[in-house]
Amino acid sequence: MSVMKKPKTILKEFRAFALRANAIDLAIGVTVGAAFTGVVNSIVQGMFTPIISAFAGNENFKNLAFHINKSTFLYGEVLNSLISLVVISAVIFFFVVKPLNTLRRTLGFDSDEAPTKAKCPACLTEIPLAARRCAFCTEVLPEGWSHSH
Repeated sequence: MSVMKKPKTILKEFRAFALRANAIDLAIGVTVGAAFTGVVNSIVQGMFTPIISAFAGNENFKNLAFHINKSTFLYGEVLNSLISLVVISAVIFFFVVKPLNTLRRTLGFDSDEAPTKAKCPACLTEIPLAARRCAFCTEVLPEGWSHSH
């Protein structure tokens, strides 16, 4: 009897990959992110750009451009994209990152306290930083052993 197993077909491998939870989560995240970006771009182009254009004295901020040697540089488009980037980043930070960080601190996942344990260099078991000998493998630990981690 052969020790080697039959290789999976490419289709079976792809199906296994596609049905993994992290691949599906990533696909959902990208789709929602693209939809969110479209909404933010519409808000920037429909609301923020006209406000900035009103102060700049131009009718259409998106069409701001300059010309050099028959080349047209559409810096209005670049400014729209930069404004969209700032708005998207601010929304993600204030409505996703900050609340999640607060939740993590509340649940005790993130602690501002200094660590009290480190892994033993010999057996990789977590032991107190003040230890001079590992309780699990009995390795004698040199002075300052935990600073190397």
